[in-house]
Amino acid sequence: MASIEKRGSSYRARVTIYQHGKRDYLTKSFKTEKEAKGQAIAQQNTLFKDFYYLFVQTVKVHDVRKATFDNYIKAGKVIDNLFPTAKLGKLDDVQMQSILDKYGETHSKKTVTELLKKIRTALRYAYAKGYIYNDFASLLKAHGKELPKRNKALSMSDLTKLKHYLLEHTDNEFNLMVLLEISTGLRRGEILSIKPEDVHYDGQYYCVEVKRSISPTTDDTKLKTKHSRRSVTIPENIYDLLKTITPKQSGYLFDWFSFKQSGMLKELLKKIGIPTTTFHGLRDTHASFLFSNNIPLSYVSRRLGHDSILTTEKYYLELMPEKKHSQDTNALNLLESL
Repeated sequence: MASIEKRGSSYRARVTIYQHGKRDYLTKSFKTEKEAKGQAIAQQNTLFKDFYYLFVQTVKVHDVRKATFDNYIKAGKVIDNLFPTAKLGKLDDVQMQSILDKYGETHSKKTVTELLKKIRTALRYAYAKGYIYNDFASLLKAHGKELPKRNKALSMSDLTKLKHYLLEHTDNEFNLMVLLEISTGLRRGEILSIKPEDVHYDGQYYCVEVKRSISPTTDDTKLKTKHSRRSVTIPENIYDLLKTITPKQSGYLFDWFSFKQSGMLKELLKKIGIPTTTFHGLRDTHASFLFSNNIPLSYVSRRLGHDSILTTEKYYLELMPEKKHSQDTNALNLLESL
């Protein structure tokens, strides 16, 4: 919040802000105390949707990657519709929660969660600058429709079935892309960004160097996190297959297929008789397979390019059904032996 103090013959308004994860201060001097207080009052009468837009354009534009910035802009269009007349200084958790809950009646919980993250960021910035008097952002909850998980990991038997099919049909470049996915757990954008020189032998292992990531929505090829830049080992037969691919005119190894890999994967799995999942689901499958075979969590986390082991635990290590059944049996046997 803003603090106002007398400085000689003038009054200074001082507010705390957070930029790039660090605390900083903004100050401005006024001739009278009334003018100093008036600055915060004027901001409180700003429409929340207008404040959000200015916040994104002046603060987040320098704080996040272009792809993330674009998501903030998209969220702004939703905020325009949800809060057309809401004034910044009049907002409270009850009012906002009611509107968000209404939105959640027709949208998934994940969609509401992503929107709420951006709303909270803007509200906390407004609180730090003294434009709102209560830090109620943490009180807001995301409620929405629970949709079936699309990124479902394949069972061990389905993974084996998929791998055998792919190895028998290596004349199809897309099949090689899927084969690389289940062999490495790379993100789709990371696979699309591979260049011939990124596939090499380091004297001990065959590897794929992850240096960039391709997105269908931006020309930005920066990796998702600092730990995303990594060297991922691959089997020798996968290395040999990758070396047979003719590089595209763009310099990349794989055709981007107009970013229609999701539909192509769906058709492939249907043809083989395997439950539908996504490329991210195959990444999940790779991690689950390693974990189910007692590969250390720290290694799996590094292989996936996560910044934290907690991320790996939270999102990627769902046990495959066969492993869960065997562990259930082991647990029951132990209990019965007491």
